[in-house]
Amino acid sequence: MAFVWFLLVFSLSLAVIPLKAEIQVNQSRVHLKIHHVHGPESSLIQNVSFSDLLLRDEERVKSLKSILVKNTNRNRGSSSLSSDLSKRSNHWSSAKSLNIPLNSGLSIGSGNYYVKIGIGSPVKYSTMIMDTGSSFSWIQCKPCAVFCHSQTDPVFDPSSSKTYKTLPCYASACSSLKESTLNSPLCSSSNKCIYTASYGDSSYSIGYLSQDLLTLSQSQTFPNFIYGCGQDNEGLFGKSAGLLGLARDKLSMIAQVSSKYGFSFSYCLPTATSSSGGFLKIGKNPSVMTSSFKFTPMVKDPRESSSLYSLKLAAITVAGLPLRVSAAEYKVPTIIDSGTVITRLPLSLYSALQSAFVKIMSKKYAEAPAFSILDTCFKGNVKSMTSGVPEIAMVFPGGAALRLSASNMLIQAGDGVTCLAFAASSEITVIGNHQQQTFEVAYDVANSRIGFAANACR
Repeated sequence: MAFVWFLLVFSLSLAVIPLKAEIQVNQSRVHLKIHHVHGPESSLIQNVSFSDLLLRDEERVKSLKSILVKNTNRNRGSSSLSSDLSKRSNHWSSAKSLNIPLNSGLSIGSGNYYVKIGIGSPVKYSTMIMDTGSSFSWIQCKPCAVFCHSQTDPVFDPSSSKTYKTLPCYASACSSLKESTLNSPLCSSSNKCIYTASYGDSSYSIGYLSQDLLTLSQSQTFPNFIYGCGQDNEGLFGKSAGLLGLARDKLSMIAQVSSKYGFSFSYCLPTATSSSGGFLKIGKNPSVMTSSFKFTPMVKDPRESSSLYSLKLAAITVAGLPLRVSAAEYKVPTIIDSGTVITRLPLSLYSALQSAFVKIMSKKYAEAPAFSILDTCFKGNVKSMTSGVPEIAMVFPGGAALRLSASNMLIQAGDGVTCLAFAASSEITVIGNHQQQTFEVAYDVANSRIGFAANACR
């Protein structure tokens, strides 16, 4: 049976949600209520194979690894892909706080989370993948000179926007593309700057570096937003219109609005059964000063890209007991990522976690065969596993921790089969979005720290 996953949809469309009921405005913030994708107001539901989602998740992790090691062509794809993309490009090219709603589901065919932002004058709203692992934002644009994948919203037409313009090759933003996308910019015969955003699963977008009005709510607009207007967009983007980059690079959306809001944001990723949904808050948030938040420093490893959000994992406990591994086993790059679903651990840590978890779980639940990359599985459904499930905690320096409930630890892999939502990797730890669900995760970039608060999607 196809497994319906979850996504986040930022619902600002007046045709769907009455704005007066959904937006609360005061001098310090805009708060937008959110709804689950499987709720009565959702019309985007689509079935996606869970096996396919796990395969895509593996490609996502490969992409992150390629960023960390900064391979010789500084490209998320292979050298052959880089060459092919260049050929394709040449062929066709001759302070306040803002809250944005998020909903859960896989309704547009991807395992990531989504927001809906507005581009242009007059504004046109589009559903975008929200990605803390990417620095560059892009959207599919008419005339789709080479190819546009199918998307839920109408494809953006830049000719209909009074504020749209392409940027020339001599623009400083064009020179910044190499750092943001890990691909060198190209230049068209008419002196238009061309970007290439490529990813580890061989997905990519190629188009014109552009500038236009960004709208996050009716009262929150930002002129001169820099993004990519994609003319050749192929790969595993589901039915989204594009990608919204939230990483630390200066071309990310968060960096571009930081002059107004400061360089900080937070989100809460809801579960598929959440009645209240989730949110994306941009700007300084008074709630992060409360005792419910615990912070840990962001770290910068010489091997890591400056754009990824990294931290140190100090320990993992199962039922309150630390794993039987040496402290040295934790000394690998650790990143937190909104686009990875399943948390990855180095083999030594994963094996110790698996052993400790199975020892307790097997007292009540029968073990089941592996499912794709998930090899710690049990007979039964997540909803029925209400007792006998040991708590897993991921502990960080400074007192911050992710103390995981059963819904954060386990995932339904099929009828009658539930698996631990962790998998083995090599030379990297990635904290996936399944483990982040219902926590408010605060990225205080200005003060170089990351914070967690439990039970925040309310």
